[in-house]
Amino acid sequence: MKNISQKQIGPFIKSLRERKGLTQANFAEALDTSQSAVARMEKGEQNFSTDLLNKIGDVLGHNILSLNNSIDFQIVGGKKLHGEISTSFSKNGSVGLLCASLLNKGETTLHGIARIEEVYRVIEILESIGVSIKWIAQNSIKIIPPKKFLMENINVQSAIQTRSIIMLIGPLSHIIPSFSIPHAQGCKLGKRTISAHIYALEELGIKIKTTNTSYDITAKKLKPADIVMYESGDTACENILMAASKTKGITTIRCMSGNYMVQEMCFFLEHLGVKIQGIGTGTLRIEGLPEINQNIEYSNSEDPIESMMFISSAITTDSHLIIRRCPIDFLTLELYKLKKMNLKYKVLKKYLSRNGKTNLIDLEILPSKLIAPEDKIHANPYPGINIDNLPFFVPIATKAKGTTLIHDWFYENRAIYATELNRLGANITLADPHRVYITGTTNLKSAQVVCPPALRPSMVILIAMLAAQGTSILRNVYMINRGYEDIAKRLNSIGADIKIIK
Repeated sequence: MKNISQKQIGPFIKSLRERKGLTQANFAEALDTSQSAVARMEKGEQNFSTDLLNKIGDVLGHNILSLNNSIDFQIVGGKKLHGEISTSFSKNGSVGLLCASLLNKGETTLHGIARIEEVYRVIEILESIGVSIKWIAQNSIKIIPPKKFLMENINVQSAIQTRSIIMLIGPLSHIIPSFSIPHAQGCKLGKRTISAHIYALEELGIKIKTTNTSYDITAKKLKPADIVMYESGDTACENILMAASKTKGITTIRCMSGNYMVQEMCFFLEHLGVKIQGIGTGTLRIEGLPEINQNIEYSNSEDPIESMMFISSAITTDSHLIIRRCPIDFLTLELYKLKKMNLKYKVLKKYLSRNGKTNLIDLEILPSKLIAPEDKIHANPYPGINIDNLPFFVPIATKAKGTTLIHDWFYENRAIYATELNRLGANITLADPHRVYITGTTNLKSAQVVCPPALRPSMVILIAMLAAQGTSILRNVYMINRGYEDIAKRLNSIGADIKIIK
């Protein structure tokens, strides 16, 4: 290990072992070593060979060697946030628009594209198959499709790093009769199948065969259909929406997601000339446009999940903060729940996003004495509390007097990561893999923590560290960089103290 000492590796290993639910004895047995050797490892008193680190990584499900090249955050917590900050462009909207641009044979200029790791991976994939993509401004890109897509050249390494690869099926099915894409990964949140994608796309005539390493797609002749979504997952709904948009005739899709990224794609497709009825509802009626060939410009809107992250950061640090450009239609219930928890806030201004469709507000968060809600807090498909906003209630609940029950039913195992805040002094009890009881108020304290393998839980730990007295270290922040652009710099601009450690 060239850059990281064994003294630093030890706490990583202990953290990962505990997260895995292993005792030192269990861990020792899996490594075929003694418990005393494990104790030495975790104290930083053990020399580590590459073979041993690989073995540890296999048992714990984490590449320990990657920590040597990781980026970490050092956070001096307990500081009040202040001033104002603007919500940035939607990550999920950016990814969806990149995929949907393939429907257009002409030149597509997109504004408001987030410069984050997830977007970079999608761009790498598109460029590898022949798409010309050029950044023409900080958050603007120009996309020109190739005359021939080179699927045999697809960047497999980038593809397996993002679940967004699956959304290429919808648009490419109109361009290539048969092709393959690698299996998708992304955040590790339990078993996540693509059944909802497959069942819906098959209704249009798209056949998907799953192998050990890839999805093999055949799409010879597409036909309109009346489709019921097996699950109203956002990416599945976007996928079938793209496929239906160039299928001649009228396709009706029921049990649709009305979430922000789905609406964003609908607005973009309308800009391309596709006629869509029912945007924001559970039923869409799409009149397909078989030929789309025009030079267009479109602006992506702001990210409600980032707005909620700033809201959570302000509340958890007991700060007075103005958050501009918040997509209010996707935060309404979240704010109402917080109001019932005694949060004080003001709506300063209402206006439209640059796409001319999304309603925005400027929001002033005021220091408040919170109380725990009597009822559980849980997510539901739009217009319920957003699934990705739910984790941000966890650090908030540590500041609420009483006990809060948070039920994260949608993703397997995500609620488990909430207990990572106990390392920072929180009082969180895991009831089962989906439910946690959070007792407040608690005074958070500094700690060293390795980022979980999921975006929102990682960000929740960072928020808690902002409030924790002392200096905390958040290790291996790649997951955070997947979803947030320059987040350390932006939080520092409103009073945080975060240093990037390489």
